[in-house]
Amino acid sequence: MTQTPPETGSTTAWSQDHRTPDPDPTRGEGPRGDWAAGGTLFAGVLMLVSGCLGVLNGIAAIAKDDVYSRIGDYVYAFDLTTWGWIHLIIGALVAVTGWGVLKGQDWARGAGIALGALYVVEYFLFLPYAPVWSLISIAIGVFVIWALATDHGRAPNPGAAKPA
Repeated sequence: MTQTPPETGSTTAWSQDHRTPDPDPTRGEGPRGDWAAGGTLFAGVLMLVSGCLGVLNGIAAIAKDDVYSRIGDYVYAFDLTTWGWIHLIIGALVAVTGWGVLKGQDWARGAGIALGALYVVEYFLFLPYAPVWSLISIAIGVFVIWALATDHGRAPNPGAAKPA
């Protein structure tokens, strides 16, 4: 026994016109996946911590030029004080961007991807000075890029009506 809603002369609230369409995940609609949301949060924390460690590494290399061992012939050899300034500047930028990611700022996602790529290149070039930490840092940078690039939870919905 099925019941139909009473006819009122116009379309009822049950009509197809009044139903909300299913979310389209390709346009950033709908709930964020657990992996994307957790990955973005973890990427922000990793950026904040790695940036702070980069600042500390930079300060140590600037203050004492013998913190890292000198290497022989290396194509990308810089003075260790120069490496200290590189770590200090990139570390500060990564930490600030990580804070922006944690606060949900729109600019932080794109900047985080760009800085993640720069971070990976930086530690690839720094590989002979601190090989284990450089490999860990490269892995962190790759994860940050992946997490920020796959999170579409805050993507704008071009089909949504703008409030007047």
